[in-house]
Amino acid sequence: MSEQDDEDFAQDTLSQAIENQLEAGEPAFVQSVLNKLTLVGYERDEIIELMALVLADEIDCMLREERSFDLARYEQGLRALPELPAQH
Repeated sequence: MSEQDDEDFAQDTLSQAIENQLEAGEPAFVQSVLNKLTLVGYERDEIIELMALVLADEIDCMLREERSFDLARYEQGLRALPELPAQH
């Protein structure tokens, strides 16, 4: 697999994780953020992509800092959308 294939696979996997959260209704703030961004004119595909970037950022921090998933930080990142988390 090429680097682009790896990136596409990662993006697809993260997007699917967001879709699963929406379908399950957990955590509830994921649906709230989707609703907010829809109301201000973002397309659903674009919203899912933005949310996947926030999820990727939290997973990256989790791995780098060798800690567990921080749900509060994830929520904060999602609620800040469309502004993306600062790069570390």
